[in-house]
Amino acid sequence: MVRAVARKGGIQTQANPPVRLMIIDDSLVARTALKRIVEGDSGMEVIAVVNTAEAGLELLRSVSTDVILLDLEMPGMGGLKALPKIVARAPHARILVVSSFTVDGADQTLEALSQGAAAALPKPDAVSFTNGYRDMLLERIRSVAAGVASRPAAPAPPVIRARPPSLKPVHALGIGASTGGIHALMRFFAGLKGPANVPIFITQHLPGAFMPAFARQLTVASGYEAIIAEDEMPVRPGRIHIAPGHAHMMFRNLAGRTIVRLDTTPQSSGCTPSVDPMFAAMAQEYGGHALGVMLSGMGRDGSQGAAQIVTAGGSIYAQDEASCAVWGMPRAVAEAGLASAVLPPEEIASRVSTSMGSRHGSE
Repeated sequence: MVRAVARKGGIQTQANPPVRLMIIDDSLVARTALKRIVEGDSGMEVIAVVNTAEAGLELLRSVSTDVILLDLEMPGMGGLKALPKIVARAPHARILVVSSFTVDGADQTLEALSQGAAAALPKPDAVSFTNGYRDMLLERIRSVAAGVASRPAAPAPPVIRARPPSLKPVHALGIGASTGGIHALMRFFAGLKGPANVPIFITQHLPGAFMPAFARQLTVASGYEAIIAEDEMPVRPGRIHIAPGHAHMMFRNLAGRTIVRLDTTPQSSGCTPSVDPMFAAMAQEYGGHALGVMLSGMGRDGSQGAAQIVTAGGSIYAQDEASCAVWGMPRAVAEAGLASAVLPPEEIASRVSTSMGSRHGSE
């Protein structure tokens, strides 16, 4: 089934066009619910509804869309297999996975996020609507649509000035990310060259149930051992330490050794895990030898901790707007004047590789 949906009546100003959406889902119930939610918002418009990935790919030959709501489990090709083809055919669109896999299929969902999906949400049902599903979906659509290249540019942001990077050898690398961050992390590690002879810390906004699959995915993508951090765990060079879904990852020194300290204190960002305490703890433990990277994500989490790294003499790199699914967290860092460079993930990785390489022979 392929059904194009006509534009609603009324005048749309060129300065504020509606967000155009395509829905790809084989469930009539889900398609109906999603369409009803989207059409209930005056700033959004469903331009097409299809029930297979094949039909969606064909329609994308002639239809331009800002956001695609994609189910993963469908007859035929299915959403997961089709996702790279959709990204190639509609490179400026943002893809939101809306699937039951977001509840009970962490591996499939994380694979979709690593291949370019911006975010993932469960399918709507009777329970979802009582728990604010509508508001959550609309907020997510707005956040990812704001970065779509085909939409009119927002007012020019303040001029971003890069600060000189630290010349001190790097003793620890910390990476913060949220919406769109998993794809950015895959790109980052693909661009990281040479051995990482420092500990790597990652805080990615994800539910706890997804963390084991995320660790497995990072191990394969990076070539380094990636583990979920536990309280009192010794920090090791060449290992990726991942903040668990229920706590912030911090550090303390015990008899000359750095160990992980998990903390559940609420943060101003409202995020758990939060990037801010990780960066702040890196500043305290490693001082000017700390290097932070801020990848795609919604909101401002990490900007306060990044400021502490910079104050301690360390450096921060931020992902650029063009390569972000959501330029929120990197933007906060960049516009605060904290970033030494604002670049795509691969180019950040190249800078990081050079910085970490300078540590050889220096302890």
